Amino acid sequence: MQLTPAPTPVATIARHPLDPDPVRSTKARAVFLLGLVAALTGLFVGGIVPATIALTLARQARREAYASGGYLTGAAWLARGERLAWVGIVLTATAIVVAAVVGLFHLATAPVGQDFAPTVD
Repeated sequence: MQLTPAPTPVATIARHPLDPDPVRSTKARAVFLLGLVAALTGLFVGGIVPATIALTLARQARREAYASGGYLTGAAWLARGERLAWVGIVLTATAIVVAAVVGLFHLATAPVGQDFAPTVD
């Protein structure tokens, strides 16, 4: 004969009927998508625009989530989007620095003055 343990009682918190249901913030999804676009286009210097918009929206989404008292969710998506936006900014800065170094190296190795044909005095 096998005995099964009795289920333990789970404490439930009674919600007020007028409380809204927790909902994922739409701005959190937008921040994640913009951060992803920023990370993917960061090396092409175009990632700075979606990254800036993502960080601005992230600030607004955090304020709204705090003001909602826990009824707006999506903090994990928001954090991922912010990280991706910062990756996009770092990639953009890296691309600009590399382009500047390559440009300066090309400028330094270029011949000075005009190069005339051997038959010109």
